[in-house]
Amino acid sequence: KMDPAEFRRRGKEMVDIISDYLENIEQRPVFPDVEPGYLRALVPQEAPEEPESFDEIVRDIERVIMPGVTHWHSPYFFAYFPTASSFPAMLADMLSGAIGCIGFSWAASPACTELETVMLDWLGKMLKLPEEFLAGTAGQGGGVIQGTASEATLIALLAARTRTVKKIQAENPGTDEEDILPKLVAYASDQAHSSVERAGLIGGVKMKMIPSDDKFAARGEALRQTIEADKAAGLIPFYFCATLGTTPSCAFDRISELGPICNSENIWMHIDAAYAGSAFICPEFRHLLNGVEFADSFNFNPHKWLLVNFDCSAMWVKKRADIVGAFKMDPLYLKHDHQESGLVTDYRHWQIPLGRRFRSLKMWFVFRMYGLKGLQQYIRKHVSLAKEFESLVRSDQRFEISAEVVLGLVCFRLKGSNALNEKLLKRINDTRKIHLVPCHLSGSFVLRFAVCARTTESKHIQFAWKHIAEIASQLLQEPRQ
Repeated sequence: KMDPAEFRRRGKEMVDIISDYLENIEQRPVFPDVEPGYLRALVPQEAPEEPESFDEIVRDIERVIMPGVTHWHSPYFFAYFPTASSFPAMLADMLSGAIGCIGFSWAASPACTELETVMLDWLGKMLKLPEEFLAGTAGQGGGVIQGTASEATLIALLAARTRTVKKIQAENPGTDEEDILPKLVAYASDQAHSSVERAGLIGGVKMKMIPSDDKFAARGEALRQTIEADKAAGLIPFYFCATLGTTPSCAFDRISELGPICNSENIWMHIDAAYAGSAFICPEFRHLLNGVEFADSFNFNPHKWLLVNFDCSAMWVKKRADIVGAFKMDPLYLKHDHQESGLVTDYRHWQIPLGRRFRSLKMWFVFRMYGLKGLQQYIRKHVSLAKEFESLVRSDQRFEISAEVVLGLVCFRLKGSNALNEKLLKRINDTRKIHLVPCHLSGSFVLRFAVCARTTESKHIQFAWKHIAEIASQLLQEPRQ
């Protein structure tokens, strides 16, 4: 087994291994060339009886693991959305792992709880969130770190469901929950992430998709019409999930139109800004968050675009009592002396699991080592790289831009059939020099180009475009099938 002396030595070695991996990542094919089941053939069928050495394990990293890794932090990775990575966050994760507390309550580790509350206030102030979302020392709202945006969406839906059921029961004593639940209906844009629909499945409620406009945004009038039709049919609208920065095209639902409708109908409005939210720390993008004052809850992922390694999904609520009211269970073994004091939050009441890691350390390290200006600079650089790629696409008459480029995502395609674009994407990904994923917009098969890695530079954008254009040329010269 490993003693502290060997841990010191091996820990330093691992930092070197990680540094070498990240420094040389662009030499590796961005997408793995393996078939399903490749790994099982490379390892024994059972765990070893006798201990093995650390050297043997390290040797197997290259042999077993690396051939099957999609290198998300390669500057040639342009798929999905970014996943954040920075050295301060990695160091903080090491400390979190070493402290190893399970911070379900204040008493379980006071620093774990208190730093989280303060970091969510820091971040809320960077975003210029309304005061109601901040905990401060006397506020009714506050922030919490969830694992993912999907969790935040589900937590908000379940809290909204509980709030609505309690309200109806208070107004109609004797009404059973079983009579109410089948009538509940939740809403989201037809561009919302699949996890929103999944939250409805898990929450056991109807979820209806609101048709988006020609900019792929959900609008007030479309929501109003659906609500009125549903109320006439005897349903009870209770939750709307608005998206700022949709996954297919980075579109923005019009929350300034949608919010007042939700407020007047007593519908919980949750805002999912998983990717785009990081950009709102820049004054020039903050207007995209106008209307957040109407929301009951707001969420985005610092682990996407704010240099805080996964997992770290920041969620704020205006009234923490609404969340706690939905999930609170207080067995004797979890009680402690300070739990009713105003300064103390027990985060187990704000989430689905009981246990939680010391994730706020990552935020503390990153915010201090980059500063607000450094974080803003990072966002602006990615946006300018996306604009550079957009201008390259626009300069080639064979291609078209499929959605407005607002932040770090460019949606584009070859003018022509969906089949042609499917073939283009397959050829691009088969070469393994860059990695892209597609989406559907208004019936068209579209290629998404997201600026993802912390180390992406103009030269990588230029390389990617040259590569795409060359493959397109080959494809267009081939006889049509």
